[in-house]
Amino acid sequence: MLHINNLHASINGSPILRGVNLEIRDGEVHAIMGPNGSGKSTLAQILAGRESYQVDQGSVLWNGLDLLSLPAEERARNGLFLAFQYPVEIPGVSNAYFLKAAMNAMRRQQGLAELDAMDCLARIKTEMAAVGMKEEFLYRSVNTGFSGGEKKRNEVLQMLLLEPTLAILDETDSGLDIDALKTVSEGINRLRSPTRSMIVITHYQRLLDTIVPDHVHVLSQGRIVRSGGRELALEIEANGYAGIATSDASATAGPVTGIAP
Repeated sequence: MLHINNLHASINGSPILRGVNLEIRDGEVHAIMGPNGSGKSTLAQILAGRESYQVDQGSVLWNGLDLLSLPAEERARNGLFLAFQYPVEIPGVSNAYFLKAAMNAMRRQQGLAELDAMDCLARIKTEMAAVGMKEEFLYRSVNTGFSGGEKKRNEVLQMLLLEPTLAILDETDSGLDIDALKTVSEGINRLRSPTRSMIVITHYQRLLDTIVPDHVHVLSQGRIVRSGGRELALEIEANGYAGIATSDASATAGPVTGIAP
């Protein structure tokens, strides 16, 4: 599915990623944790194609495609989805119009017939109910005036409708209360399948109680310095990042598949 090899990246000349290696197989869910400023969101933005980040070295293969050579919109049409840490507002564009346009763009890419307005609306309303969103949000501008939790629910709604093959969730749990976290997690779990992979970026082990990952990685100073199973997230919850190994040897070992020796 996804092969990241020795990825180095910077913004405005400042290095952020310093040799990330990661392999994600079909159907796997990988959690990425790490202290603030470690490069987690940078990795997500680079995979999604944000142009303000400069890739200095390395490669990313996604389903046999050179991901870094594709513009952001082509990555999205091919099934890559990013749920933003801070979802942007789009004044003047209704949620209904935005979702219908996105869904039909994906269907055109797949060679499928576009959904008409009625079929599209019915599907959207079904998924809105699943993530606990009121229908009034359908007719408001995208994320405009939404609370933090409502924005995150809207991101998960988009993911449910677009059914990406690779979903990247950048701190989707931030700003959510316990009930909203449960609803959002259930929505994410509904999309788990042998043909869909996910990267879940989070600070908190609580999200991983419901979205149980196959592998957990710790990103520190721009490198993956430790990988393991869910027990690694529990260790971080108990002890913080201070005890996590950060030696150059562990940081620069070959491609990481998720289970440390």
